Amino acid sequence: MNDFEQSIKEKFSEWVNLYTDDLLKWATFKTSSVEVAEDLVQDVFYSAYKNMDSFKQKSQPKTWLFSILNNKIVDYYRKNKPEKKIVESLKESDAELFTSSLFNEKEYWSAVQHNAMWEEEKNLLDIPAFNQIMEDCVDDLPSNWKLIITSKFLLNKDADEICQDLNMAKTNYWQLIHRSKLLLRKCIENGWQF
Repeated sequence: MNDFEQSIKEKFSEWVNLYTDDLLKWATFKTSSVEVAEDLVQDVFYSAYKNMDSFKQKSQPKTWLFSILNNKIVDYYRKNKPEKKIVESLKESDAELFTSSLFNEKEYWSAVQHNAMWEEEKNLLDIPAFNQIMEDCVDDLPSNWKLIITSKFLLNKDADEICQDLNMAKTNYWQLIHRSKLLLRKCIENGWQF
C-alpha cells in the first residue's frame, strides 16, 4: 500500500468515526427504521469509499456524505413502494368523481371549500393518530406523487433538484405537487375525525 492509499484509508476512517452517528440519526428519522437506517449508512460509506476520487473537496465531507445519504433514502423509497390501496386502484369513474369535486360544470376550479377543522386543530403533528393517517394517505399516492411529496417535505429538496432526480419538466412537477396536496387534504379529511 502506497502513501496515497494509506492517506485515503486514514481519512475515510476518520469520516466513519466522525459522521456515523449523525448519518444514522438522519436515516432513522427519514425511514422510521433503525435496521434500514443502518443499511443505508453502510451503503453511504461503501459508495463514498468507492468514489473517493470524485470528492473534490468543494464541500465539507459531512455535506458530501449527507448528499449521498439523501439519494440513498430516495432510492430506498423508490425500490420499496408499498402496494397502493386507494389512488392507483381508482376506477376511471372514481377518478372522475374525485376530479369533478374539484372543478365546476364549466371546467373551472371550484371555489375552495374551506374546512373549519384545519383552523380548530393547531398542533395536529403532535397527535400520533393524525400522523398515522397522514402517513397512510402519503403511502396511497401514486409512486411519482409520493416521491415528489417526500422529496420536497421530508428531504427538503428544491423543485430543480426534484425535477432532475425524477427526470421531469418543472411544469409537470408543479401540477403533480398541487394535485398531491389536494388528494392528501381530501384523504386526511376523510380519515381524521376532527
